[in-house]
Amino acid sequence: MTFARFTVAYWCVLAAALLPIVCAGIAKYGMFATPPGKGGYDNNNPRGWLARQTDWRGRANAAQANTFEALPFFFAAVIIAHSLQAGQTRLDILALMFVMLRIAYIIMYVADLAKARSAIWALAMLVNVAILFAGYR
Repeated sequence: MTFARFTVAYWCVLAAALLPIVCAGIAKYGMFATPPGKGGYDNNNPRGWLARQTDWRGRANAAQANTFEALPFFFAAVIIAHSLQAGQTRLDILALMFVMLRIAYIIMYVADLAKARSAIWALAMLVNVAILFAGYR
């Protein structure tokens, strides 16, 4: 039995898929020991609890939503680039750039640095477009 070799770009797909979970973890950080009646994390109503969060917890939850929104385009761009036989090194570098930019985006979002966050979002979008067209000939 043989297994398909994962490229760096495919590993980046996995990393990007895990980023929303990281954002949720940031939003919930330190709230598991506090009872839900006192504002602690409510596992019976996790989305409702997250929706009520403010400040950095609320921003982490918003980063989670935006990160989920970015995934389909990134996944499709990587798959399309592979199917068009894009140069692997270029594709891998672009995919790594995208993941690094999305990590920076999350950090800027949680830190409430809106202008930097928006600039990083735009750069990540441009990198994603570059991934999509990496195999164009």
